[in-house]
Amino acid sequence: MRAVAFTVVGLMVPTTVLPAAAQEFDPAALDLPALVECRADVPTYNGLAFWLTGEPEAAGELGWRKVDSGNPFLSQYELEKPLTVFGTETKALVFTSSGPMAVLEGVTATDLARKLGIEPMISTEQKFLGEKVILEKTETSEGVTLATRVSLNVSTVESHPGKVLAGCSYKIEVK
Repeated sequence: MRAVAFTVVGLMVPTTVLPAAAQEFDPAALDLPALVECRADVPTYNGLAFWLTGEPEAAGELGWRKVDSGNPFLSQYELEKPLTVFGTETKALVFTSSGPMAVLEGVTATDLARKLGIEPMISTEQKFLGEKVILEKTETSEGVTLATRVSLNVSTVESHPGKVLAGCSYKIEVK
């Protein structure tokens, strides 16, 4: 029998994972720079994603304020305290369909990608998109196959002119 899967902040996960991940998340233990810089593991990100989407006051508890991103594919938060990632400080964070990305000013996408060892897939004056795979694995247990992929991403988007989005993508798919 195939496991049922659903999307939470872009993660495709079996429904049996939701209660445990949401219940185990401790907001006091959140290491946001590690999550954005791909230094955390997938269960840690899952815990945040499930908790953030399942608890009505979660963002406020973290000192975050949801703001309009101007992009239907990004959920944006203004942070109470600055976040330092990739050597740059920001108070803006977006969640893509698969993970957190810092909204950075004062850096260029090409320079940041070069610093992080990311090869561009698209690099034009209008658009930058680069990715470096950090982890890619497939595991099968009890007839269910989970494909895990973690990647570090740098991009630009029209909704955030003059800014660079940099962060981590945590994907788990039931195959």
